[in-house]
Amino acid sequence: MAALQGPGSPFQLLFNGDVPSYPSLPEQFRQIYPGDWHIPTIPGRPYTYSNFAQARDGRISYNEPNASSGGDVTDFNTHDRWLMGLLRARADAVMSGDTTVNLETEHLWTAEFMCPYDSAAFTELRAAEGYAPTPILVIVSMEGKLNFDARCFCESTAQIVLATTRRGADHARDIPCVAKVDVHDLGQESVDLRRLDQILYSDYGVRNLLCEGGARTFGAMLDAGLIDEEFVTFCPNFIGRSPEKFRPSYTEGVAWMPGKAPYSQPFSLHRAGDFLYMRTKVHYKR
Repeated sequence: MAALQGPGSPFQLLFNGDVPSYPSLPEQFRQIYPGDWHIPTIPGRPYTYSNFAQARDGRISYNEPNASSGGDVTDFNTHDRWLMGLLRARADAVMSGDTTVNLETEHLWTAEFMCPYDSAAFTELRAAEGYAPTPILVIVSMEGKLNFDARCFCESTAQIVLATTRRGADHARDIPCVAKVDVHDLGQESVDLRRLDQILYSDYGVRNLLCEGGARTFGAMLDAGLIDEEFVTFCPNFIGRSPEKFRPSYTEGVAWMPGKAPYSQPFSLHRAGDFLYMRTKVHYKR
C-alpha cells in the first residue's frame, strides 16, 4: 500500500471500549489512528455513521457568508481533515444537505479531495475493501433547488442521489448536468428518510453510509432512528449566538421530549493538540 503521510503526528488514544477480535484497518492506518475502527454490519439497511465538528458551545457553523463550513469551525485542523478522509474512504455513500452543497460549490465528497497528500493510500484502501472508486453523493433537499454548476455536478464519474419532495422533484428532474443524477420523490412535505435508507440499501448497494449533515438533516436522521454511530470533533474555540446572528447547533429542526431523546455511548476518545475526537454508539428509547 502507498505510504501514508498522515496529519503530521499520530492521534493519541485516551480510551477505547470497542476492541475488535481482529484488526480492521491496515497497520499503517492504525499507527496514525490507534485503537482501530471495526465497521459493524446492520442487517437489512446501511450502517450509518455521522461526522461533525463542534465548537465548545455546541455550534457547528459561524453561518457567515465567507465562513460557513465545518473547516471554519476547526480552523481547517489537519487531524480533523485526515479523519474525515478516513471516514469517507470507507463509505459507500456520503449524505449532505442542500445548503452545504450550495455553499461549498468547489467541494467533492471524497477522501482524496479532503486529503490530497494521502490520496493514493485512501484510494488503495477503498479498492482493498471492495468499495467503488468514488462514494455516491446523497443530497437531501426539500425544494430541489441546487446550484447545478457546483463542481460535484460537473464530474462525469459522479453518481448523485437527490432525495427530495414532489415539488423538489418537479424542479430538479430535467436539469442537465454532467454527473449522473437520480431524482427520488420521497414525500409531499418532507423527505421520508426511512424510505431513502431502504432505497440506498436495495437499489444502490449502500452498506456504509456517512452522514455529514447539516444540522437539520442530522437531526431528522436521529429522529428517524437511523444514526448508528457518531464521530465528533470537539474544537477548543467558542462561536456564540445572538438574535442577530443565528449559528446552528449540532441538531436543528427537531425537539425531543424527556424520556424519548436519543443518547450516545462513548466508544473511543482520541486527542491531538487541543482537539478531542470521540466515537460513540447511538441508542434510542422506544
